[in-house]
Amino acid sequence: MLSSWNLKFQAIDTEVWSEAVKDLERLGISRPPAVVVGDRAVSGWNPKGIAELVGREFHAPEKPAPKELARLLDTILAAAQRAIRQFSVEQLKIKPPGRDRNVRHLGYHVFRVALAYADAREQGALSAEWFEVNPPAEMIAGEDIARFGQTVREYLVQRLQQDDAFVGEVDTYYGKQTAPELFERTVWHAAQHLRQLYALLKGMGITPADPLPESELKVLPLPENLW
Repeated sequence: MLSSWNLKFQAIDTEVWSEAVKDLERLGISRPPAVVVGDRAVSGWNPKGIAELVGREFHAPEKPAPKELARLLDTILAAAQRAIRQFSVEQLKIKPPGRDRNVRHLGYHVFRVALAYADAREQGALSAEWFEVNPPAEMIAGEDIARFGQTVREYLVQRLQQDDAFVGEVDTYYGKQTAPELFERTVWHAAQHLRQLYALLKGMGITPADPLPESELKVLPLPENLW
């Protein structure tokens, strides 16, 4: 996004340079990603906020209705189930270059991200700690994680049909967001990790099974970079 505006910037990998995390915390940001200009920062992938931060115009595309995003989220999670089943137990232990999260953790994380939205609606707040939860020790194989994903999907189908599913505001670790805004962020967060699973499969010489076409994700404000 910054490159499209011909802006010079320094990309910092917080998993390599841990001191950068402390810098973010001093700015009130508990976890990356973030864009920082001086003593001001915008947390997460927030195109409108980033544009305002760097003094550029941003014209947001028309957003799908929450119900349509709910359908897309379920499609993304189903695709993540298919993808995680393709990794062997040994391949699930592999960490992508420069990452601290292995494939097993990444696959579990996709479903935990989606579940976090429902948890936030129930508890009235979104905790950053939920995104750092490790998969239970008994989830060893891809099929184990996919089975957990099925449970998440079935729960969300019911929860997202309730009248209060997309109403009101939610306190998050990066500030208040409306429920529809947080849900859109949840959907693209899951979609971004699905893209990463596809890239990892391809890097291992494995063709993703029935992959979700990129065209399905064009309605989401996804970053260009995978990592």
